[in-house]
Amino acid sequence: MTRYAEKTTVSSDKSRAEIERTLARYGAESFMYGWDREAAVLGFIVNERQVRFMLPMPDRGAREFTHTPERGWRRSEEQAEAAFEQAIKQRWRALALVIKAKLEAVEAGIVTFEEEFLAHFLLPGGHTVGDLVVPQIDHAYATGTVPALMPSTKE
Repeated sequence: MTRYAEKTTVSSDKSRAEIERTLARYGAESFMYGWDREAAVLGFIVNERQVRFMLPMPDRGAREFTHTPERGWRRSEEQAEAAFEQAIKQRWRALALVIKAKLEAVEAGIVTFEEEFLAHFLLPGGHTVGDLVVPQIDHAYATGTVPALMPSTKE
């Protein structure tokens, strides 16, 4: 199976600009992004809700970049860098697609903004709803019990 936009020629800068334009078109009040070696962060505010997406960055030294997939031959430094940059471009294209699809689903009335972006809402203290809830969901499935802070579906 191939990844979405695996062979894209669209730069990361153009994808970020597209995301920013898309958010503005759907009513975002602000937009920001930053990055380090491990992840890029993208944030915006819509309807007084702060939203944060973390985009994990690939490991430049990973075998998928340093070696060819077909025969496992070592790539030159230039080839490895090109493969690494391609992976970054692919991730930014995927994020642009996700955000655009979520906003279009909201616009079409399929879901509410809150339903679609809930896991990415930034809460006081710097955590997202997903940061707090996903471990509780994992625990519930692993143990068969609902944590105290999650509502029970049993009556």
